[in-house]
Amino acid sequence: MISVHDADPAGAVGRLTVFRREFHRCLTARGDALFELTDALLCGDAPVRSLVELSLVGEHRRGHGSLYAALNRGRLDVDRLRTALASVPVPRAADGRIVLAVDVTCWLRPEAHTSPQRVLCHTYGRGKDTHIMIPGWPYSLVTALETGRSSWTAPLDARRLTPGDDIASVTAGQLREVVQRLITAGQWRPGDPDIWIVADAGYDGPRLAFLLADLPVQLLVRMRSDRVLRRRAPLERTGNGRPPRHGGEFIFGDPASWGDPDSATTTPTRLYGTATARAWNRLHPRLTHRTAWTSHTATLPIIEGTVILLQVDRLPSGASAKPVWLWWSQPEATTAETDLLWQAFLRRFDIEHTFRMLKQTLGWTSPKLRDPHAADRWTWLVLAAYTQLRLARGAVADLRRPWERPAPPERLTPARVRRGFRHLCSKAGNPACAPKPSRPGPGRPPGLRNRHPAARHDVHIVTAATSTKPKGDTKKTKNSNNPRPRRTG
Repeated sequence: MISVHDADPAGAVGRLTVFRREFHRCLTARGDALFELTDALLCGDAPVRSLVELSLVGEHRRGHGSLYAALNRGRLDVDRLRTALASVPVPRAADGRIVLAVDVTCWLRPEAHTSPQRVLCHTYGRGKDTHIMIPGWPYSLVTALETGRSSWTAPLDARRLTPGDDIASVTAGQLREVVQRLITAGQWRPGDPDIWIVADAGYDGPRLAFLLADLPVQLLVRMRSDRVLRRRAPLERTGNGRPPRHGGEFIFGDPASWGDPDSATTTPTRLYGTATARAWNRLHPRLTHRTAWTSHTATLPIIEGTVILLQVDRLPSGASAKPVWLWWSQPEATTAETDLLWQAFLRRFDIEHTFRMLKQTLGWTSPKLRDPHAADRWTWLVLAAYTQLRLARGAVADLRRPWERPAPPERLTPARVRRGFRHLCSKAGNPACAPKPSRPGPGRPPGLRNRHPAARHDVHIVTAATSTKPKGDTKKTKNSNNPRPRRTG
């Protein structure tokens, strides 16, 4: 059962009306044009392919010139909008806790040579294990996950990664602000279960747990299959010298080093067959004064956690099922927690449905905007539109196609809710003022060359001048024939 489904349509319309008014107050310059652009985004009949087509929607009462002018010269109070998103009821797990997922998705701009602050974004090619780096704007999104199978999430924050950003530090700051806003909005109170944060292998789980140790959060992060962790140091001291800080090695690729698990579960599933999860308590990485820990002057901490190995019989796609390694920020996990953690990690993939909805239906990456700040404004408009779809989820009728199966109100997808939003928009009200009659400007006279060409910007690439590596570190790495060297932390 969906935890955020509202059986009272009148209550859903009331919350939608409140959010629309607060969203209009967040638009501080050219607010009416930006608000109607968002309504056109919600009430369109087809997926968004370009911005100019939105000016033809009936809810957009202004010309196409005001549309571009609003994105390029409008103003948006981002902090107030973030607070409004945190105040909207967020979905919760079956035990009442909030589960957040963080991931990075890219707005690819390979041919936008006049757009600044582009970086090389990691994308997957069409071939197997093919990785391509394409220039674009990467965005870090934090969403709240629902329980059960669903294509809905609740986006709470978005932040564009600028050239030279440390993804661990930026993500830690972003998660800290999101959690603090949830606490301020009353979504989490003392005595409630800790908030779970789920992330993929691109994040350094122990470092995030260290940076967020003062918050009521627990992290569940996937690790690469070539990692090497350490056990707790033995209590008995053998021999002379300094006592050891680390115990024996736990090598992910060597089953002989695992030992007996502290807990294990076996669960039959419909899609994956038999899912087996084994957990080993109190494992930590061996940290060194390199990379992110270079500026850490004090003694490096011992960050203990629980390692969970998930193995399934098959995958729905038919591909070979590889083992999945998870790291939990708590030192110990019970059998019930182990079974719940790997299922919570599988819910992280719901954020991919949100990315697909934002890009393919709402047209988040369709506009060819030059200014990255205009791209940020458009991003927040898209997130506000998605939030309105989530609030209208229990109040719209199912306008299904003849070839689609009927679905109960609590099982409608975001795209099917968007079809009926136009009929709900009139009930929710429109705080935007009517447009004033005006004439378009003369523009540049025909035959006159552009005397102010746009500046061209190179793609940010990590070089010796932009690298965060200390200048005195000139040690050359040793060449190896092994394409995947063993990691030690």
